[in-house]
Amino acid sequence: MSDQTYIAVDLGAESGRVITARVGTDGITLKQQNRFLNEPVRVRSTLYWDILSLWRGIKAGIGMAIREDINIQGIGVDTWGVDFGLLDHDGNLIGNPVHYRDERTNGVPDFFFSRMPRAHLYSIAGIQTMNLNTLFQLTWMAEHRGRFLDQAKFLLYIPDLLNYWLCGHIGNEYTIASTSQMLDARTRQYAAEILSAIPLRSTLLPAITTPGSVLGPMLPDAIDIPIAAEVPVIAVGSHDTASAVIGVPGEGDDWLFISSGTWSLLGAEIDQPVLTSQAARFNLTNEGGVGGRIRLIKNIPGMWLLQECRRAWAADGHDYDYASLVRMATDAPAHQAVIDPDHPPFSQPGEMPRKIADYCRQTGQAVPDSPGSITRVILESLAAAYARVAGMIAEVTGRKFSRIHIVGGGSQNDLLNAFTADATGMTVLAGPVEATAIGNVITQAIAVGQLSSIAEGRRLVARTGNIREFIPRETETWRALADRYRHLFADQAKE
Repeated sequence: MSDQTYIAVDLGAESGRVITARVGTDGITLKQQNRFLNEPVRVRSTLYWDILSLWRGIKAGIGMAIREDINIQGIGVDTWGVDFGLLDHDGNLIGNPVHYRDERTNGVPDFFFSRMPRAHLYSIAGIQTMNLNTLFQLTWMAEHRGRFLDQAKFLLYIPDLLNYWLCGHIGNEYTIASTSQMLDARTRQYAAEILSAIPLRSTLLPAITTPGSVLGPMLPDAIDIPIAAEVPVIAVGSHDTASAVIGVPGEGDDWLFISSGTWSLLGAEIDQPVLTSQAARFNLTNEGGVGGRIRLIKNIPGMWLLQECRRAWAADGHDYDYASLVRMATDAPAHQAVIDPDHPPFSQPGEMPRKIADYCRQTGQAVPDSPGSITRVILESLAAAYARVAGMIAEVTGRKFSRIHIVGGGSQNDLLNAFTADATGMTVLAGPVEATAIGNVITQAIAVGQLSSIAEGRRLVARTGNIREFIPRETETWRALADRYRHLFADQAKE
């Protein structure tokens, strides 16, 4: 197998990267060409993505990559889920895409459920109910901003919008479309019954594109380098978690994955969606995967809690980096308190340390009073949440899991990795950090025929190395924390 080079555009909630990857028999080698901030902008009462700033960073990174290696075999784009842009009949963007953390969808799920019962919606889409889902964003728009939907010809999710700007292709890639809560999980096409309940005309939604499809060459005016027009744009797992899972060096079927970043997405690969009442009660989500598989997962607010704490502390003049916070957390009291990462006030930006202190006080627990103790409470609570969700997935699938692969930026947090092993009783394998870019590139390499399968790509990832192992240590204190976490949910259920 001769070495080939690809470009991965990977946009996360905090930053974007343009990465080149060389794929060969010895493994996959990455080089970051450009990294740029992804900073949302609030205008009056609405929180927007700064999509043109992201586009500028993408163009600059692609230009750097192509000037360095003119033999690029492909380019693929992945981003976060659910958010979208609207195109008018001339192909122009109608307004800035709105951020999924905007408060406009608060209460919208209950409004929608007055039109379609929650259980029936789950039996079709099989998606975790969250305020931020595309379904509820569009329900709000249909009620309050219907004129924008009337003006629009197409809805494109964020990676589809970027692919359109790169090569002119109009389509909704399957894995990103599956995050919308508007697809039929069985047919993998948009569900007419769900669209009519919004209501939304079906012509607004382009055809579903399969991961691995070659969308076309870059447009001559997309990047100001003539040779760039020869580079094909390839549909990858456009939802960043879908690509991250392809970058997991897992073998067999006894492993779970956690894609750890702003969100922690914990799940397993399965062949068919699980749409049972038990899965609905657990609020699990059946999202599309690359290679025709389903990702049975649950979204857990991950590093978001610590990111927001860092912002609050920096505003007070204490700009702690993650390594410093982990060191302080290591020395902080163990199992002081436990929080529910999904507590609604935690989902909104601002004052996170105060919100965590208030939560502990209101639930009758010790109140963490330092950056180290707050960080430890966050990390221990995430580990407890992972254990709870891992149990849910084992229960609904009937499978026994012995390993958890943690990938993404959060996999660098060895204290959380050790806590996860302890809380779940499973061996944790941490890395690679850049699993999303790697999975993006593996899908491209399969599309152009360099790799034969996802399994071959995963073997290359394992060969690349740098996977760290954490063995669980059984302790009474972790069992006590897990009991406290379960009781916390039991008390909430009674309210």
